[in-house]
Amino acid sequence: MSGTFDKAKEVERSINKKFHKGIWSRFTAAINDYELISEGDKIAVCISGGKDSMLMAKLFQELKRHNKFPFEVEYIVMDPGYSEPNRRQIEENAKMLNVPVTIFESNIFDSVFHIEKSPCYLCARMRRGYLYNQAKNMGCNKIALGHHYDDVIETILMGMLYGGQVQTMMPKLHSTNFEGMELIRPMYLIREDEIKRWRDYNGLTFLNCACKFTEQCAVNPMENLSKRVEIKNMIRELKKTNPQVESNIFKSVQNVNLDTVIGYKKDSVKHNFLEFY
Repeated sequence: MSGTFDKAKEVERSINKKFHKGIWSRFTAAINDYELISEGDKIAVCISGGKDSMLMAKLFQELKRHNKFPFEVEYIVMDPGYSEPNRRQIEENAKMLNVPVTIFESNIFDSVFHIEKSPCYLCARMRRGYLYNQAKNMGCNKIALGHHYDDVIETILMGMLYGGQVQTMMPKLHSTNFEGMELIRPMYLIREDEIKRWRDYNGLTFLNCACKFTEQCAVNPMENLSKRVEIKNMIRELKKTNPQVESNIFKSVQNVNLDTVIGYKKDSVKHNFLEFY
């Protein structure tokens, strides 16, 4: 038990010291800049078992130790049908890092396993619905997801290149199906490379990929070939000639000039520049 306690303290110390600027400061900046947490909130921190959500859980624990106003936190894990080794790894990591998780089951993997068209999209939608429902049943008004800065810029490019639209992953959203519930993304300003450095510095091992389609990824670190990996590689190549390319992509959706946009949507209603020409 002492070894587990010592490891958790070691990880917490690294967040406060070595990764204070790259992780902790960016975590608190997102919370403040986007007004993600309010007094009286009860937040369900959603843990998938990967590096991002596990780090987020530790960051919330630190935030609770230093919070300036009262709010509550629950740490929840949905098991959508993990294999036994993957489930056990999540449980062991939570215990080692001293994160008190509540695990609940669903059958999402079985439900989407035979879906041929966009199973990942359907799985993500279903997972979010289950998380909202569990959080609401626990008296929470918000769920926190572990999406980071790189997820944001990749989403912007994917929308443009493969979706034919300009959109971003928002730092917070009102739920359309669960009244009074919100989704927040407090890792919004944290770079993925910093998360990997934190993981490796502390000698931690997390799930990389645990769905039934790609379970081999949990033991094989090779990422799946996908559109998101294509985008990652594209950004990496662009960065070689333009070191500012990532921050420019991120800023692009904050500096939209509507005077030079042919069309846009507002509240699901399409508008055209000719309306105001």
